[in-house]
Amino acid sequence: MTIFETMSEPRGGLPIDRVVCADSLCRALLSIASGTAGDWVARTPLLGRRGHLPPQQRNFELARDAYAEAIPHELADTIDAEAIAEWIVGHYQEAVYPAALLASPHGSTAHLAVALGAAWLPTTVPLTLTWPGGSPGDWTGALEWGAELARRINARNPSVTLRQVHDPLRGGALCGATVRFHLRWLALPQAYERFLRTRLVPGAGTLLLRDLRTWPVTAVADRHGFQIGSPVAGARPEDYSIGNPEFRLILEGLGAGSWPRVDPDTPPRYAERSGEPSLGVDLARLGRPSHRLLYARPETLSACVADLLRQWRQDAGDRCVIESGRLLDPWMVRASGIVPYWCESAARISVEAAELWLAGSGRFGGVTVLPESPGYAGEPVATLSQWRSLAAFGRTRDPVDRFAASRYPTLPVATGHATRMLAGSALRPLPPAMSMPYALDRLQVSGSSLGMLFS
Repeated sequence: MTIFETMSEPRGGLPIDRVVCADSLCRALLSIASGTAGDWVARTPLLGRRGHLPPQQRNFELARDAYAEAIPHELADTIDAEAIAEWIVGHYQEAVYPAALLASPHGSTAHLAVALGAAWLPTTVPLTLTWPGGSPGDWTGALEWGAELARRINARNPSVTLRQVHDPLRGGALCGATVRFHLRWLALPQAYERFLRTRLVPGAGTLLLRDLRTWPVTAVADRHGFQIGSPVAGARPEDYSIGNPEFRLILEGLGAGSWPRVDPDTPPRYAERSGEPSLGVDLARLGRPSHRLLYARPETLSACVADLLRQWRQDAGDRCVIESGRLLDPWMVRASGIVPYWCESAARISVEAAELWLAGSGRFGGVTVLPESPGYAGEPVATLSQWRSLAAFGRTRDPVDRFAASRYPTLPVATGHATRMLAGSALRPLPPAMSMPYALDRLQVSGSSLGMLFS
């Protein structure tokens, strides 16, 4: 069997493309950066479906759909982390690559990988398993149910950790029918190591990019942590409280009758997208040039990569696209010479950071805005007017796409919508791949003063 055949080879009782969560940012970045997206980009995320139904019925149907798509909990002990790693590298079908990026899920890392001609390999992947009888408000029940599932997954996979996330804001009705884990490798999986040793050109290096944000995490077991909420939502840990009127209304809308008190003294640890720091040690022993880029704010990396790509393309720089979440297309951006700035989510703080970057940048001819609906409305979420204001930074003002605007903020659209929105741009000859030394030098110049760490 070749490494490419593993993409569709059933392992551990389920096809791997059913194991890795289809709606996750990780899945989007892997498929898009590797150029193997295919029909997958036409998939409407679960939270974007059944918008014609009244809220109570819609929540019921979404929970049922999520349960049907998740990994059956009975198969938890068949999940094979090595098979997942083989499936990931199987997306890359060129004989050799000039570099490899091992990264926390961040849209700008996919843009950087495409510019470098590099492979993008995630350091953490999301898994969603069924939770019969669950409720969005029963986070203690989610912890207990997840503890047994994590024990079974970890028993088969000694070189991974699991971070469980229970987030009614971002998951809505889905987190009452399923539990979400972020599987994080403690050491390079064999498929990654084999790829890095045999599929990179001589002298090629690796770049590890890690998100250093922290969040309160309960240590359930040695390799299982549990967190309520996430920094991705733009909320604070204390906002996940029944004392927060807005959060209470969201729970009531989900039919959650209660919300157990959360210990405010839960200690912070690296959040779910960070990956494990020990991977950097493994990369260093491969005998290849190995670099690390650490960032504590995702918007810092977004700004630095956008500036890098604007400087790199002498024929570019007049148009900009503000992407968000899964709405991105690095290949179309590269072919069009557009400058991409990626917002992690529709959180107000993410959009405000994009506004600050635009205000401090040389003016663009036009700014295209791609807002991804978060699936809920609330104080942490940017308004549609805020997204529209970003377009005003261009000399000509482009309207926000009507279809995306009509579904904002409750109904996410398919990833392929970004490609359709950018397809009208004039395509140019693809430039030669950017060199790793050039990228590292420019990122260090721009990022060091903004708190990014390099080694």
